[in-house]
Amino acid sequence: MQILVDADACPGAVKAVVKAETVKIGLQPLFICSNAHFSRREEHAQMIYVDRHPQAVDLAIANRVNPGDIVVTGDYGLAALVLGKGARAISHRGKLYTADKLPELLLQRHILAKVRKSGGRHRGPAKLSKEDLERFKANFCALLCSESGC
Repeated sequence: MQILVDADACPGAVKAVVKAETVKIGLQPLFICSNAHFSRREEHAQMIYVDRHPQAVDLAIANRVNPGDIVVTGDYGLAALVLGKGARAISHRGKLYTADKLPELLLQRHILAKVRKSGGRHRGPAKLSKEDLERFKANFCALLCSESGC
């Protein structure tokens, strides 16, 4: 089992939870981000940097994911690819992506893209709250246990 993290937009607090929980079970997460988001080396994590192309991180994750892996991402399209490959996906806010919820999420993404393309604006995501982080930790730990058999 691998833990792959879409690290471009992943909050630092979420990265910290991923590292702390994976160390407990002897795993090293894989953080994938574009070189536009280059940062210091993450301890207890493997880093992969890809080109600045808009979908480069998603493609790198999709090419590496296997059944039983866990992917941390806020991207609905990537979550759909991951689920199609037999892996699990969780958002930075702790929402577990499921096949029955993705069509609605992808439609929402499509509508917002049309609004932006026509010159409209919409609110971005709210700041990560303490409740979001607690939900992420609880659901991420549950995923780890279910996939690793702890």
